[in-house]
Amino acid sequence: MNGEHMQIGEVATRTELSLRTIRHYEETGLVIPSARSQGGFRLYTESDVARLMVIRRMKPLGFSLDEMRDLLDATDRLDAAEDLPDGEREALLERVRGFAKAAQQRVADLHTQLARAEEFAGTLRERLDGARAR
Repeated sequence: MNGEHMQIGEVATRTELSLRTIRHYEETGLVIPSARSQGGFRLYTESDVARLMVIRRMKPLGFSLDEMRDLLDATDRLDAAEDLPDGEREALLERVRGFAKAAQQRVADLHTQLARAEEFAGTLRERLDGARAR
């Protein structure tokens, strides 16, 4: 194995994803190992790790596997083809912009949920502090 490839264990450590999760993403077609060793082990590149990091960051924002696939398809096509027709390039960029906007909205929603959760936790602390004072 050369320095360009990593086995799944190293990828799991670097991405903080479990082996099972990485294999699941392979089964669903979201990330395919770039190569296999002579022994049949999955081998990944930095590009594969970057792809897994995109997936990992989308997951807590509630994006579905299909949405992940759609974004990855758009970015793959943008990255692979330097000479895309302007209309196709703009359509792909618009898809990515849509994901960026959706991500920002989901982050805002999570901030709201966190603020409510912190308010609730504070209310409980106050209630417990009041009960101790009695």
